[in-house]
Amino acid sequence: MMTSFATLTIGQAPRSDIMPLLDEYLPPELVTHTGLLDGLTLAQIEQRFAPEPGEDVLVSRLLDGTQVRLASPRVEVALQEKIDWLESQGCDTILLLCTGVFHNLRAQQAMLLEPDRIIPPLINGIVGQHQVGILVPVVEQIEHQAGKWSKLAKKPCYATASPYLADEQTLIKAALSLKDQGAQVVLLDCIGYQRSHCDIIQKHLDVPVMLSNSLVVKLAAELLL
Repeated sequence: MMTSFATLTIGQAPRSDIMPLLDEYLPPELVTHTGLLDGLTLAQIEQRFAPEPGEDVLVSRLLDGTQVRLASPRVEVALQEKIDWLESQGCDTILLLCTGVFHNLRAQQAMLLEPDRIIPPLINGIVGQHQVGILVPVVEQIEHQAGKWSKLAKKPCYATASPYLADEQTLIKAALSLKDQGAQVVLLDCIGYQRSHCDIIQKHLDVPVMLSNSLVVKLAAELLL
C-alpha cells in the first residue's frame, strides 16, 4: 500500500546502504521507498541514461551494489514522470534521495523535498566565512558544482571518492587532499556516503565532517512528527 510519504532515489529501491539512516529517522510503516531505476536491467539503464560527452553526470547504486553513471538531463525528465506518478498514488510528501542539481522538478500538490535546494543554504548558514571542503563521487561533478555553492563566502575546495567503490585508502587520500586545500568544514555531498565513510575521513581531519544525507533526512523527519 502506498503511503503519503515517499522517498525517491535515482537508483533502485530499497537502498540497503542508507536504509539504516532512513529507518532511524523515518518510521518504516509511514514511508514508501521508490527508485527511478526499479525493474530495469543494467543494459536498459545504460541505453536510457548513459552520459554522453558534455552531459552532467550523476552517480547512483543498483540493488546488487553496482555503481551506475547517469546523464543528469535525462534523469530529471524521468524523475518528473516518477513524481507525477507518486502524486497520483496519493503521496503528499516526496523526499528526493539525490544531491544533484535539478532545475525544473515540480509537484502539483505534494511537498517535494530536494536536497540541492535544502543543503546549500543550510551549509551556508552554518559555515559563515570558513572554508568548505566538499567530497563528491566522480571528478566530472566538480565543474558543475559552482552554481550550487555560489552563495558560500569562500569558493569551496573539492576531492573525489565514490561511496560505492572507494576503499579506505582512497577516502584517506581524499581527506588529506581537502586538508591540504585548507578545508575548515567538510561535507560528504552524495546520498550514498555513510557514517562509516565520515568516520574514516574524520580520523585524518581535525575539522567537522558532515553528511548531506543525514542533514536532509533529519529535516524531513520533522514532517512526520
